[in-house]
Amino acid sequence: MKYALTYGLLPGFVIIATLLTGLVLTDADSFFSSEWFGYLVMLVALTFIFVGVKRYRDVERGGVIKFGPAFAMGLGIAAAAGVAYVAVWEAYLAITDYTFMDEYIAGIVRARQADGVSGTALAEEMAKLESMRVQYANPLFRIPMTFLEIFPVGLLVALVSALLLRNPKLLPATG
Repeated sequence: MKYALTYGLLPGFVIIATLLTGLVLTDADSFFSSEWFGYLVMLVALTFIFVGVKRYRDVERGGVIKFGPAFAMGLGIAAAAGVAYVAVWEAYLAITDYTFMDEYIAGIVRARQADGVSGTALAEEMAKLESMRVQYANPLFRIPMTFLEIFPVGLLVALVSALLLRNPKLLPATG
């Protein structure tokens, strides 16, 4: 449990701090506000899963671990990172008076208008975006969706970490 919290909370906070910095300090069209950047940050920060599973293998398991326990530890770390990510995102939304979705939708509308979309096509798109705004206002929709932004990345890293670290010859314990 302590490994999941230690190696999960840290990347969760690092990810959201980096992404929020990108949102606050750059404009909506910059690379630092893009989905690609967000998932790159998640992938890099979630390497703590590998570090946490390796540390667990080396310290608690004598340098040997089977796939199942390694994967379970990785999932625990990914879940803790997801919870931290959601908690900080919800705090950010509250601090900014939940204006994120308004700004996000306004950015999409500007982009569509710049692409030449207008009239009925723009109205249809606006109706979809308004539906999205209503759903996102509901925390029972928003919180799981926010968790699902990060958890699949953590799941993938946990899987790869478990596959690699079940081999005790890979980065063997020292000492």
